[in-house]
Amino acid sequence: MKNAGEVLIVDDDAAHRLMLKKLIGGWGYAVFEADDGATAIDEVRRRSFDVILMDIRMVKVSGIEALEQIKKIAPAIPVIIMTAYASVETAVRALKKGAYDYLTKPLDFDELQLAIARTTEHSLLKKENEYLKQRLGEKFDRQNIIGQSPAMVRLLEMVEQVAATQATVLITGESGTGKEVIANAIHANSNRAAAPFIKINCAALAETLLESELFGHEKGAFTGADRRREGKFVQADTGSLFLDEVSEMSPAMQVKLLRVLQERELTRVGGSEVVQVDVRVIAASNKDLKKEIREGRFREDLFYRLNVVALTVPPLRERAEDIPLMAQQFLATFAERNARILSGFTPRALVKLGQYSWPGNVRELMNAVERAVVMARGAVIDAEDLVFPMAEQAEPPAGTWGAGDVAAGAGLSLEEVEKRSILEALAAVGGNKSEAARRLGITRKTLRKKLEKYENGRTS
Repeated sequence: MKNAGEVLIVDDDAAHRLMLKKLIGGWGYAVFEADDGATAIDEVRRRSFDVILMDIRMVKVSGIEALEQIKKIAPAIPVIIMTAYASVETAVRALKKGAYDYLTKPLDFDELQLAIARTTEHSLLKKENEYLKQRLGEKFDRQNIIGQSPAMVRLLEMVEQVAATQATVLITGESGTGKEVIANAIHANSNRAAAPFIKINCAALAETLLESELFGHEKGAFTGADRRREGKFVQADTGSLFLDEVSEMSPAMQVKLLRVLQERELTRVGGSEVVQVDVRVIAASNKDLKKEIREGRFREDLFYRLNVVALTVPPLRERAEDIPLMAQQFLATFAERNARILSGFTPRALVKLGQYSWPGNVRELMNAVERAVVMARGAVIDAEDLVFPMAEQAEPPAGTWGAGDVAAGAGLSLEEVEKRSILEALAAVGGNKSEAARRLGITRKTLRKKLEKYENGRTS
């Protein structure tokens, strides 16, 4: 049987430890034992584990004490705490000290299996990200870019390659996909990283203001110009300039930008002095610039100047594998910001995240998680805590977790979509309930109950 991961069981009850070892070992994990918190600390010093399952109440060194030491030695190892129902407050304290999750005794074996699977998957994602960092080079700074899907791996490899050059880069992609984050990574990994990185949104300013912002102006150039002011190009000299939404420039501004890119020089508004600049330009647009050219709204010669290297940031619906890791990262950020103690997402919440099409992309996911963090009533975020304002307008994506051909069910209730997802997941694995439950992120017991309801002619 393939090793599904390495689990350390920490419990001073020998009989309970032996039962867990046989149970978890039967699920395909390599199981190690520790009879006390102190022994667990020594084990962590000797080797790494994918997950630690640890009792809170132990005679010599408690689970809380061991957790604190383990987090100092190996902070990346996720720890699941086991506690009695009467000690839930202690478990919450453990979450504050870095525990990944907690389970109450007596343990529900389906819940235990799901918790270990989810936690080891989290560890695997972290390891894959570390591997990706190595593939991208030890010195490559990802700038907090989260992604291990094939589409993002390819994009980041291109980012690393182009960052080391002086080439002008055009980044395209839908709104909210993170084009500015990619631009940050290009600059941070270039030989201009120590120089300024200046950003401007071309859609946010009127033509006259944009010209002044980009090229600067002389004193008296217009009403209110009481002194000379240097523009973004001069401010970014020897560094990089990010032109966001470059397609929103007027035709006149496009001509002026083209000249700067060709000649590497500019003239301030109201002046005659020619100023030499050494700036790397990174531009971004959420529009199809080739279509803009055909319809006469964008200059073809400017397009070729900007499009020396073209990078396309994939929409979130095409990188569904990244959603759980991104959501967990956003949860940690917003939980800390809002002083909330939340350990993660329920399986139902993860299914809901995976079935949604995310028309607003990463920006919308971030917003949804922030709202859920604020509104969540329990220690984890459940499906009911996730609200998608654009859900009625959005088409569900193909290829999400268990979603199947959900697009054909537009307008269906969440319960009906869930039913389709479950039935299609079962069909995809030839009726294997355990495998279908694993793919859907729910327990086999939950799957069985839902199937019983469907057989009785009820949707939910």
